[in-house]
Amino acid sequence: MSNHEKINILMVDDQPAKLLSYEAILDELGENLIKASSGKEALEQLLKTDIAVVLMDVSMPDLDGFELAEMIRQHPRFQKTAIIFISAVHLTDMDRVKGYQRGAVDYISVPVIPELLRAKVSVFADLHRKTRQLEVLNRELRSLSGRLLTMQDEERRRFARELHDGLGQELSAAKMVVDAIHLHDQPGEEHEALAQASSLIEGAIQQVRSLSHLMHPPLLDEIGLRAALLWYSEGLTKRSGIAISVELDPDDFPRFSKDLETVVFRIIQEALTNVFRHSGARKCWVAVANRDNQMTVSVRDNGKGVAEGILQFRPECLGIGISGIRQRVKECDGSLRINNVESGGTLIEVTIPVSRELAEAAQPVLKSTGSA
Repeated sequence: MSNHEKINILMVDDQPAKLLSYEAILDELGENLIKASSGKEALEQLLKTDIAVVLMDVSMPDLDGFELAEMIRQHPRFQKTAIIFISAVHLTDMDRVKGYQRGAVDYISVPVIPELLRAKVSVFADLHRKTRQLEVLNRELRSLSGRLLTMQDEERRRFARELHDGLGQELSAAKMVVDAIHLHDQPGEEHEALAQASSLIEGAIQQVRSLSHLMHPPLLDEIGLRAALLWYSEGLTKRSGIAISVELDPDDFPRFSKDLETVVFRIIQEALTNVFRHSGARKCWVAVANRDNQMTVSVRDNGKGVAEGILQFRPECLGIGISGIRQRVKECDGSLRINNVESGGTLIEVTIPVSRELAEAAQPVLKSTGSA
């Protein structure tokens, strides 16, 4: 919504003369003025039109303003719609309290001062316009963040392939040459130097392979989430000494879209990295379930727990790991919860709705046995 786009103002009164007077007062605001002569007609307008401000008479037959306001507020779409009451009869403090309790943002008595009514309606109209602009900007920001995460994942895939196929192959060829020379009879010192060179090259090859797989495990694309998680957890257990168990439900866990499997893998990878770096835990449990059109992920450790600021998602307390998890979850319209466990440790829970766009009609993968 641009700064010049008109917003809709709904005027509700059972007396046509009053509607005409409100229209004359508010006309110079340059907004769309919509008239309704009853509560039923007002509800019909609300359901089919995006209304920013409702200007409403309190005393109406069949459905008075208080009842209408209460019905409006019960609908999720209209919980933030500005409602301004106008009354020539209900003017006591208790009437005003009743109006505010039913969701009014203002309560104006008759006779109406035109300048005052215009000013109040204008304020709420501008507020609605700015709120809509902010919503648009937030959607654009979320879309941009989502594209950035996707680009990062694609870049990781590309770099992982180049590491493995480029530098990794060169190192493998160099090792083959050194090993071939090593097979020939050589004096003792040269023989030992070649053996050492071969060992160093072998170590470099292993490091390149590990780095390539950590950036983007080929198992994730080739076999699926279960295999990639088991591989990653087993490797982290060897490097850190943390006993990690991985469970997927159902046992014949299906394949999903590349994007969804990558999101779930990265969330668990970030969570386990945080466990390794910060928790002091010796054990960790990872569970992934696909039930009722949603994916649930939990990562629990038996470490020292996290600070209150992290539990409340205070920006100044969040590191790159939790921030990355939170952003990925938002991009999937999911939910994230972090709690400290009474027995010790931290529990991270993620729920992601599985839409048709994210799910793939793929055959279930073969069940892998064992976990780190």
